Amino acid sequence: MKRKFQIALLTSSCLMLTAATSFAEDIDKIAQANAGRFGVWTILPPLLAIVLAFITRNVVISLFLGLFSGSFMLAILETNPLKALVFAFLDLVQRALNSLADPWNAGIVLQVLIIGGVINLVAKMGGAKAIAEALASKAKTSKGALFITWLLGLLVFFDDYANSLIVGPIMRPVADKMKISREKLAFIIDATAAPIAGIAIISTWIGLEVGLINDAFKSIHVDVDAFGVFLNTIPYRFYNIFILLFIVVLIVLARDFGSMRKAEYNTFHKSDNKTEEEIRLAEELDDLAPMEGVELSIWNAIIPIGTLIISALVAFYYSGYSSIMGGDNKELINLLNSHPFGLMAIKECFSASDASTALFQSALFASIVAIAMAYFKKIFTVSQSIEIWIDGMKTLVITGVILILAWSLSSVIKEVGTAKFMIKYLSNTLPPFLLPSLIFVLGAIISFSTGTAYGTMGILMPLAIPLAHSINPDMSYIVVATSAVLTGAIFGDHCSPISDTTILSSMGAGCNHIDHVKTQMPYALFIAGITIVFGYIPAGMGLPFYIILPIGVVAIAIITRFIGKKVEEPIQTK
Repeated sequence: MKRKFQIALLTSSCLMLTAATSFAEDIDKIAQANAGRFGVWTILPPLLAIVLAFITRNVVISLFLGLFSGSFMLAILETNPLKALVFAFLDLVQRALNSLADPWNAGIVLQVLIIGGVINLVAKMGGAKAIAEALASKAKTSKGALFITWLLGLLVFFDDYANSLIVGPIMRPVADKMKISREKLAFIIDATAAPIAGIAIISTWIGLEVGLINDAFKSIHVDVDAFGVFLNTIPYRFYNIFILLFIVVLIVLARDFGSMRKAEYNTFHKSDNKTEEEIRLAEELDDLAPMEGVELSIWNAIIPIGTLIISALVAFYYSGYSSIMGGDNKELINLLNSHPFGLMAIKECFSASDASTALFQSALFASIVAIAMAYFKKIFTVSQSIEIWIDGMKTLVITGVILILAWSLSSVIKEVGTAKFMIKYLSNTLPPFLLPSLIFVLGAIISFSTGTAYGTMGILMPLAIPLAHSINPDMSYIVVATSAVLTGAIFGDHCSPISDTTILSSMGAGCNHIDHVKTQMPYALFIAGITIVFGYIPAGMGLPFYIILPIGVVAIAIITRFIGKKVEEPIQTK
């Protein structure tokens, strides 16, 4: 009996693996069918993961149970509950393996680990502390420190992952010295990651965005310059623009509200009695302290991190250049041959690049440079440097685990049909001027539930552009609807607890992940509301962006001024 069960289990596992291949070929039809079968239950996996993340404050357990619930839902369609539990576990394991086997995901995990190694080397060489002291000398106040953090976030514009992992470790000691909460630091890092990368003309996002725009217009047989449409959407990317300017408003007014206000107040009035969480974070900072006897030098940070940034840009260009020159697009090949370093050529190369591989290459090269520096400056031997480098990776292993679980959850959510269900039942007929707002809300809900901006863009873009064209074929109206897709997707990528960028921002700032999500959520929702009321509703009525943007910023400043409070003011308790 036992042997028969083992054979049945093995056979079923093989069938599931075979089915996974066929699923990949027609996943949209499967998702549509499952959305009809499960109905409202399709929202269970992401909802369970999100709710448990807030309750348990353990994102690994939450993601695991959310993923398992989705796998169980798929398995229960084919067998009884007892066997479904076994098959759900097998499916969960296979999804995790598939996530890590994907070259893009593997590259992200590797570059996260290696950047951790680089940061640890920079810290042990005294570079991080030297930079922190130099910045602290410039940042005489908390406002200065916050503004420098914001500025650094804008400078690392080319990739949201790189932003989260570079800015956080550099600014963490400065923020602590200026009594800025880790939650505030994590928010600024997160709010300058995806929002700036999503609108940058040269970034790792642009290839996907331009490609989706091009495909959607092709589906309605309209010939457009997809990159030109992308450029036209930038002034209408209201959430991205407003969240970036909102940070400046917070800094200038020195006011906060919601749970962020409480975090800032507690940090400012911190007593000598530390909580367990504060002790853990302090120990983490001690791990980044320079080795005893090492002479502090900002060049021990500037050279390795500068190498990381510059080599990343070079790697993006080379990756895209190789892809284009190895392809069959004669027009692009001629462009690169005639003007290889022109703005358009660089844009095309970045669009065609394999960002995951490029970041891995640049992180590895920066590691080699850091190790060589430590050796030639007689700070460490090569063996010591490699040991420190590997030790730095260990601190980010948990990040790799979370990313794999988040990707796996995303795959099961797609197959269960969560997004299809939401689109079907939330997209009711509305007046034309409300369509951009509806698209933004749908994008925000889907991206928050799934934790992926890319997936949300891929789901909504093929629907939004044809729908907008059918309602109003005027190109300016379609551009506003297109921007709503891209911006709505950014909302979830910015603030969802299962978003990889949110996770990396928490790690980079040394902040408890759930505390980061809870404190930035009121800010994200506030800007989302401003985006709808002062952004997409007026834009849907035809109001130009050069009128909308100033009005929106003034509204942000006025509301923040009246509902926000300074950190010195006591918190009112009942």
